Amino acid sequence: MSAWSKRISRYCFMALAAPVVLSLPVRAQDQQPPPPQGQAQPQQQPLTQQQLQQLVAPIALYPDALLAQVLTASTYPLEVTLAARWAEKNPNVKGEALEAAMQKEPWDSSVKGLTSVPQVLAMMNEKLDWTAQLGEAFLAQPNDVQTAIQALRKQADATGNLKSGKEQKVSRVPAPQGTGYAGPPEYYVIEPLQPDYVYVPVYDPVIVYGPGYWTPAYTPFFWRPSWWVAGPVIAFGTAAFVGAALWYRYKW
Repeated sequence: MSAWSKRISRYCFMALAAPVVLSLPVRAQDQQPPPPQGQAQPQQQPLTQQQLQQLVAPIALYPDALLAQVLTASTYPLEVTLAARWAEKNPNVKGEALEAAMQKEPWDSSVKGLTSVPQVLAMMNEKLDWTAQLGEAFLAQPNDVQTAIQALRKQADATGNLKSGKEQKVSRVPAPQGTGYAGPPEYYVIEPLQPDYVYVPVYDPVIVYGPGYWTPAYTPFFWRPSWWVAGPVIAFGTAAFVGAALWYRYKW
């Protein structure tokens, strides 16, 4: 599925004919003066670590490859919605048939890859405001997003809720030296035990990171798939075959 790694060039077009201009009456209230030349547009304030941790809490414990794909796909929220609807209508299309079907769609490759993990697409579509906010934060503050994810993984480890098992391998890796890395002295890596399969963890962020960790103003959401029932702190559904669909890699 190497073709999925190619970015789709969108929003490019060539004007083949001159536009038609319609003369319409202009109302007085529509005649607004243009903005002053050189006036700076107000810039959005960067999110705090509390806000970022609230934002990434539901996905911070995803395997790294899936996490990287979700972060990238979140910058295309409209395409996420289209892909989620497609996945809902085509639940039995998998493997090579899914790859062939995705070649026909104009979506970004990160979004196409997530069709192999429809549970994640469903969450991103149902929480579309969150998806858009996540994408904006990832574009504007990628290093801060990384720091928030690692802080939450450390917290989950401290509460005993981040462990290796039959679904995944959790490692603590020393930070690289002399590469411009500005994160913590060590970072957490989460990998699937079988590269072609991924288990999506489902967990209540309030419980998995510790109830006392969150203030009421920054409590993250808990999204439950249809199969989820009260049980372990972290639950895993059926493994999703992803093959080369999750080709993104998070380079901490």
